[in-house]
Formats: sequence, C-alpha cells, structure tokens
Amino acid sequence: MTRDETIAQIKEEVKNLTSYLTDPTDYENAVDEAARETGWSYPISGNTRTKWQLFRSKRHLFFYLWSESAHKFKYKQINLQHRFDHYERLIKYMDEVWEKALMEDADLNAELSGADQFELFGTKIDAGFAYESQTGRDITYDEDQIVIHHPNESS
Repeated sequence: MTRDETIAQIKEEVKNLTSYLTDPTDYENAVDEAARETGWSYPISGNTRTKWQLFRSKRHLFFYLWSESAHKFKYKQINLQHRFDHYERLIKYMDEVWEKALMEDADLNAELSGADQFELFGTKIDAGFAYESQTGRDITYDEDQIVIHHPNESS
C-alpha cells in the first residue's frame, strides 16, 4: 500500500470527518507521523503492517481534531465541549489498543523488530543426547557432536 493509497483509505474510513479535515496536509502529516512511529516506510506490504499503519494514522488524525477542539473550552462557565471529551477518550482508547498489541501481538512485534517470529522467544537447547544409529553407542560427548542451541524455523 502506497502513501497515497493509505491516505485514500483513511479518507474512506473517517467519512464525515473529512468536512473537518479539509486541509490535505492533515492526512499527509498523520500518515507520516504513523510511519515515524512504526519505523516502516512506504510502500507498506503485509496485513499486519497495513492494519497498524492505518490504525495509527487515524489516531493522529483524531489528535489533530482533538487539538482543534481544545479552543472550545469555556473558562467562565467551566464547560468542556463533548466533542473535545469524545476525541480525548477515542485517542486514549486507540493508544491502549496499540500498547496492548505491542505487548501481545507476536506478528506486530516481529514486523516492528524486523525479526522472524521464531526469533522472538528465547533459546531452544536440544537434549544433547546422541547415539549411533546402527550400533546404539553413546556419542554424546564426542568432539564432533554439535548441540543446536539457537532457535530456527523447525524448532
């Protein structure tokens, strides 16, 4: 997904908010901010990257709307507009979802770190016991016996 496709997708997903977000640089800035946050560059490929790039871009758009709504605060009446409050709650919710995903989603962590999933979970150490296949003689302590002590695709 290219940067322009991401912007078009976000515009479709936020629908009626496009009347408040009339400046195209808002979308560009939100997409760029999400790219800086995730560390991914365009074009984006893969379901995990696409999902989270769109999610974080929308979060930054909502922050822009929230910031714009901040001027709605009325000091004399101590009245904070509902719109401001709703955006704030939405941003907090989106940040909580992001933080939870960072803690629990192995696909996302693999994408962010650039590592394969099997490399994220520590070390696998074989039992180390080896026997000759024909005679059954113990060859565990022979010098040429190699114990696999790192993760790989088949462990």
